[in-house]
Amino acid sequence: MGCALRRTATDGRGGGRLHLTIRRGRSTLGGMRFRLLSYNIHKGIGGLDRRYDLARIVETIRHYQPDVALLQEVDDGAKRSRHDCQVDLLADALELPHRAYQRNVRLRTIGHYGNAVLSRWPLLDAVDVDLTIPLKKRRCALVCRFEAEVRGHQRTIGLANVHLGLAGFERQIQLRRLLRGELFSTLEEETPLVIGGDFNDVWENLGKKVMHPAGFELASGLIRTFPAAAPMRKLDRIFCRGPIESIGAFAGHTGLARRASDHLPLIVDFEVR
Repeated sequence: MGCALRRTATDGRGGGRLHLTIRRGRSTLGGMRFRLLSYNIHKGIGGLDRRYDLARIVETIRHYQPDVALLQEVDDGAKRSRHDCQVDLLADALELPHRAYQRNVRLRTIGHYGNAVLSRWPLLDAVDVDLTIPLKKRRCALVCRFEAEVRGHQRTIGLANVHLGLAGFERQIQLRRLLRGELFSTLEEETPLVIGGDFNDVWENLGKKVMHPAGFELASGLIRTFPAAAPMRKLDRIFCRGPIESIGAFAGHTGLARRASDHLPLIVDFEVR
């Protein structure tokens, strides 16, 4: 059973009003609903003013009240971000207590940056999947799962957080490698799966060439998220597969979101059937 996209909406200039009408994190007659946010936070450095201010990232994410956040370009111990352990600061400030972090790239001086997952549910079996192509920058996917109650039964939802390469051939190889990996080969066919992140999909062809043949649907729609100040490119994506559907999707367009990073956050409301 494939994931379905019911409706795509934007939040307008005022920011996400959809979360006011969708009851999340609990079972309904249709299933359990939750909100997932994908966001390249650019190390907490503003896309325009180039100023480090993690509080802007915190407030931007908090505005949309996600249950799960897939974050890219998260610093750990880097001089440019005051040696902060950003995954812990973000998780604590947002009251998303369960977290996983992977160090993708080691900086020349000190520190790393990579992907992070924050969640209101415990994250299980978090693993790094190496997607690095020879002679290209190191790239990994952070793969995990969480369990939630759906109509009185515990259901597993698989997650993968990606930040793909800059070359078209590189991105296709990376996605195919991920889809051949352990998470997707061992989970049952009826397990809901979500893959999100910064796909760097300049040509907008990864869905048609890789994801759709593997049974995934584009849950987020094609929404401009880069550059944040005046979005022109649809670089970020959220795909899903299995008994899960998108019931709303939009990019965050608050004034703060336009300044906090060089990407806008991408938000999808899901229902697990």
